[in-house]
Amino acid sequence: MTRRLVSVRREELERELKTRGASLRELLARSDLDLWGSGPVRIGISGGADSMGLALLAWANGQQVLGVHVDHGLRSDSNTEGRMIADALAPFGIGLLECRVDVEAGGNLEDRARQARLAILGGAATAHTMDDQAETVIANLLRGAGLVGVGAMQPGRRHPILRLRRSETRLLCEAAGVWIFDDPSNGDPRFVRNRVRAELLPLAADILQRDVVPILARTAANSQEYAEAISAVLSQLPQGLEDLPPVLARHRLNSLITAGLGLRLNGDHLEQIRQVAIGQRPAHQIVHAITVRRVHDGLVFVDRDGNRLLQL
Repeated sequence: MTRRLVSVRREELERELKTRGASLRELLARSDLDLWGSGPVRIGISGGADSMGLALLAWANGQQVLGVHVDHGLRSDSNTEGRMIADALAPFGIGLLECRVDVEAGGNLEDRARQARLAILGGAATAHTMDDQAETVIANLLRGAGLVGVGAMQPGRRHPILRLRRSETRLLCEAAGVWIFDDPSNGDPRFVRNRVRAELLPLAADILQRDVVPILARTAANSQEYAEAISAVLSQLPQGLEDLPPVLARHRLNSLITAGLGLRLNGDHLEQIRQVAIGQRPAHQIVHAITVRRVHDGLVFVDRDGNRLLQL
């Protein structure tokens, strides 16, 4: 696609958004896409309005875009979605890499599918919006998360549109005339996030008589600020856990485990792991059949086959 054609298409998109009461420049100003620099942007694309909107926004920002589509195989027709996404994005010069993972039926399906998807996406940008941030705050509170969990997702390269609303990404797709896919699983009440979106957030908005999404997003930002300050203080203290107050020891463990395994654990799990670390318990099993044991003066995380995943 020539630079002139890109320019013409962007101007058309700007004009169409303006007729709908929106501004492309303002949407870009609230994104963190510039943090990717001039290099290509890899974006996880499901076909929904958020991910298609993020791809369009990166294209409008003058960046080379490569979409990564993960098919979980959870629906009989899911293998056709990649082709439809590729066809919709091709006129904008956006390529698509299609990947397939097999997620077995069973308990905790939502989280297992998410973990499989993240393993493939790696450092790709994801199209989480302010609405997703609010849902994550509530979902994490419900599972007993501490300060870091309430902080939810960090804005930046990985989550470049956390200051945009879900309604804005849909509007962007409509203005560009781009096909979008509304995943029927987003309405499945088996999944906690879906019920938070469909039931809890509307109820909270009704109780307060206002939009609660910006309030929850602000709560996440405040929690991130506190967590970063605590981490900065902890970095100046000895690395052991024995002499730390339990709340600070759990904070340190949470940071190390999140960085090393990509897991966000609730306060109960972190307390059990702290007790293993200081010798009050021999071991503790956490999610995904991972067990943590005290070995000498450190902690070792192993899978069900005994493979070492992390050592602290």
